[in-house]
Amino acid sequence: MREVQTRAGTGQVVVIGAGIAGLAAAHRLLERGARVTVLEASDRVGGKLLPGEIAGARVDLGAESMLARRPEAVALAREVGLADLLQPPATATASIWTRGALRPMPKGHVMGVPGTAAALSGVLSDEGLARIERDADLPRTEVGDDVAVGEYVAARLGREVVDRLVEPLLGGVYAGDAYRISMRSAVPQLYQAARSYASLTEGVREIQARAAAARQTGPVFTGIQGGVGTLPLAVAESVRARGGEILTGAPVTELRRAAPPVGATESPAPGDDASAPDGSSSAWRVVVGDRVLHADAVVLAVPAPAAARLLRTEAPGAAAELDTVEYASMALVTLAYRRAEADLPDGSGFLVPPVDGRTIKASTFASRKWGWIAEENPDLIVLRTSVGRYGETEILRRDDAELVDVSRLDLKAATGLDATPVATRVTRWDDGLPQYPVGHHARVARVREHVARLPGLAVCGAPYDGVGIPACIASAHAAVDQIQGDLRGVEELTAHPVQSLHGGAGE
Repeated sequence: MREVQTRAGTGQVVVIGAGIAGLAAAHRLLERGARVTVLEASDRVGGKLLPGEIAGARVDLGAESMLARRPEAVALAREVGLADLLQPPATATASIWTRGALRPMPKGHVMGVPGTAAALSGVLSDEGLARIERDADLPRTEVGDDVAVGEYVAARLGREVVDRLVEPLLGGVYAGDAYRISMRSAVPQLYQAARSYASLTEGVREIQARAAAARQTGPVFTGIQGGVGTLPLAVAESVRARGGEILTGAPVTELRRAAPPVGATESPAPGDDASAPDGSSSAWRVVVGDRVLHADAVVLAVPAPAAARLLRTEAPGAAAELDTVEYASMALVTLAYRRAEADLPDGSGFLVPPVDGRTIKASTFASRKWGWIAEENPDLIVLRTSVGRYGETEILRRDDAELVDVSRLDLKAATGLDATPVATRVTRWDDGLPQYPVGHHARVARVREHVARLPGLAVCGAPYDGVGIPACIASAHAAVDQIQGDLRGVEELTAHPVQSLHGGAGE
């Protein structure tokens, strides 16, 4: 193999993975004076953030918004020159398609869990509302070290709350099953309320009171003119401008320590050595095709299966834990219509509870939600649907044309839209969303315990601290701190997940 040194001098770091977590890690490392090479197996940067177009209109073909009440994503966007392009949604009014009608999305809830039964009036049946009222009279439900969101909420408020509201809201983030998803990891504010209050509705009211006292202002979410998919492109440009190197089409096939830890007695494996080609010491040996890169530290910012494969030799315990991470697949169907032919209801779109038996799980009226799309394309209406949840495999085996057809059928049933689109696009995200089952936080802690035994190595990204953009960036920052000897960020994330899906108190 051809031996290649990533950069001359000390402070050489290889970042494996060029999704938003890997790029954020590279950006932070360069700010701190490190020399950085980013290796990406695919032919592009950005991961699940993907800009595209349909009928000449710029759109997102992946994630389309960022939580604005967490600082990480907005701060990074500003740092890479996108401050003037940050835009909140033009409308935050959404609906839920349930029990045969589009109904206004309730306000005054935390991830679908209400402070009062009245908050869900119009979405739940009279029986469902009456079941919520019983919460105050029930004995405490113990949650232990963790509990499934759906299981706990159903025990306190009844299954209808979960099936009609909690499930579609969580499904919009994880494409998962509320009866499996960890409350401690996915909705940590509810977990703390469950530990502190006998009544769940009382705990939710306290969360809402704290949010009101904090006087949080501004939008819960924000987008970027041109699409959130422009964020990783801007970060990559900033990384290169600072002297960082980004290689795409560069899958890493092996990650090894270049020398045993100080004081160890074992010898390096055959073919390994403890020094880079210039004679300086290096801790890690990264094999990429026919090249071997030497680095003082490595940040691993890839999905769990890829991380497990690369850690199998040096951290078999971490690899075994990562092998247990499950993923959900989904597809996004983007449709463009002539504005004169597409009459849509007001609002930004709607969610669909799985219990209603529909194919799509949500639809976003992109031209309504994002003012810049409407301004740039006044003659078009762009919308998209999402298809696929954890465990649903049959629907995703259908071809693109079938996914477009079933989306159009559901859109017609929900909104009356019966026009023929002028263009369609189907974007598939196979194994795109890691699942956070009960005990996820403990699994992450075990992974990091194994990784911490290897100086100069850290992991970050969606499999660990949250699937949202701010969570991935916070995870990347903590990884950078870790390889530089500061464990406070990792410890804080492990104890208190970043994921705060709707700004704390629901909208």
